[in-house]
Order: sequence, then C-alpha cells, then structure tokens
Amino acid sequence: MTVNDNSIFEYYSLVKTKKINWLWYPYIPFGKLTIVQGDPGDGKSTFVLDIIARLTNGTEMPDGYKINSTYNVVYQCFEDDVSDTIKPRLESAGANCSKVAYIRDNNNSLNLDDKRIETTIKQTNAKLLVLDPIQSFLQDSDLNSAGRIRSILSNLVRIAKVYDCAIILIGHLNKSNSTKNIYRGLGSIDITAISRSVLMIERDEENPQIRYVYPIKSSLAVEGDPLEFQIINKKIKWLGRRSAYKNIPCKDILIDILRKGATPSSIVLDLAKNSGYSERTINTEKKKLGIISFRKNGKWFWQLPDELISLEVQND
Repeated sequence: MTVNDNSIFEYYSLVKTKKINWLWYPYIPFGKLTIVQGDPGDGKSTFVLDIIARLTNGTEMPDGYKINSTYNVVYQCFEDDVSDTIKPRLESAGANCSKVAYIRDNNNSLNLDDKRIETTIKQTNAKLLVLDPIQSFLQDSDLNSAGRIRSILSNLVRIAKVYDCAIILIGHLNKSNSTKNIYRGLGSIDITAISRSVLMIERDEENPQIRYVYPIKSSLAVEGDPLEFQIINKKIKWLGRRSAYKNIPCKDILIDILRKGATPSSIVLDLAKNSGYSERTINTEKKKLGIISFRKNGKWFWQLPDELISLEVQND
C-alpha cells in the first residue's frame, strides 16, 4: 500500500512509529507540553529552577535519572525582575547561567502567539522552555475560552515537536472545591487536556515544611512516584520517594506499571522495591504473570503478555 498525497485520509499501517524521548522519565517528556501546578508559595518555581540547574550542568535528576548531556534552557518569568530576583535564584539553585536565556520584552509584552518564542528556541537550541506563570502570558479573555486556548496551545505543541523541546507551563490553581486536582488548574480545562504530563506540587497537611511533587496526569508513561522535598534558604533539599503503591499487592503493582507499554526493568524494580517488596518477590510475581523481558538499545525492558494487555484494555 502506498501513500496518496491527494487523499484526505491515511491508514495507520503507513505511519512510522517513534519512541518518546524524555527530559526526565516519567515526569517530563521532550517535544510535549508539561504543566507544573500548585498553590502560590508551594514551590513551583523553585522546583523548576532546580530542574534547570540539573539540565544546564548535566547532573542527574532527584530520583537518579541520568542526563546524557548539558542543555540550553529558555526561562521566561513574568512576575520577577531578571537582575534582582531571577538571576540570584538561578545562581542559588546552582544553574549555569550561560546556558539559560530569556526573551527581552523591549516594552512589548510577550504572549503565547509571539513569534519570538520559536525564534529564541531555534537560535539557542534550547531543549526546555519554561513559561512562569502561564496565566501571565494569556489575555483575561483567553483563560476560559476553550477555542482560543486550543488555538494558542496548538502552536506551542507544534514548536515543542519541531524542536524536540520540552515546554513547562507553570500554573496557579483556582479556588474550586473539586476533589480532583486535574480540574483545579486556573483557566480552561483545555490547558490540561492538551498537555501530556501534569505535575502537582503541594504541602504535607501534617507537616507543611514537607512538599510533594507528583503526577496527576501522565499520558505517555506510568505515573512516577511522588517525590518529597523541603525548601531551605530558597533551595530545594530532596528527601526521596513517597511510594504511590502503598498496601497494594505486588502483582497489581507490576500490572499497573506495565499496562501502558514496555518499561525499563530498572524502573519497574525501583517502584516495586520502594513499595516494600524484595527483588525475589518481584521476580516471582513476574514469572507468575508471564511478563516478557527483552533487551533494546542496551537496556532491559519488561512487558505484559498479550493476554494481560487485552484484559487491561477490556477493563478500561
């Protein structure tokens, strides 16, 4: 079967599949939009500045995820001054400021339709763009207009894809009483819908000095564990993982992790061990479930057998 350029449709059999590249698996993908949201003062910007520091220095992520290189970043913060606030905060986080750019306003406020965004990413070869906070780059009339939001964000999606650049939108929460955090982002739900990953930052109710970052939407991978941190002297101190699978049977953990597709075995083992299971128990359940192991690009992966994948699809 060949492609007909004049056709209005195409068969999926002709589509060449490609893998997702990750800035930080499974939290922040390259080439996609990610939202980091939370209440004011809970540490959204401090969290992102810590990530920027790691990218610009080539150091591993808080959970040990390895970075293969150093990267350039565009950090656009609307609410603070570049000289007396943003640069000192970047330096405090340990960022290499020679690899962090920003777009000069020149009395012409930046908005999400602005061509300077794409030009800057192209010229700096940035692998991460941060807009902090997203609401400041939108008109008031845009916030709750689904059609307008989708039009604006579709252009950001295109830019992310073309340059394989991760884009993080930092967002404040609304005052909704909804029990689901996915609906608490300020503005149209389309902002959340078009993003592939949404990370929530919040304080521990019993100990407000402890904060958590955890996924509330993860369209491209298994949801990562919540990570604990503190902010001391405006700098993050990471405290480790908080298991997302407490009191869940080992076999159910393995199925949940692998239900979205093949996953590096090291990640599966790490998540299951963090839930209190030994490697021996994990491998026993792996054998019972018939989980398949295979090696690709120098890494071992685990994958559910076809019959379990079919069952998961039916349950969904």
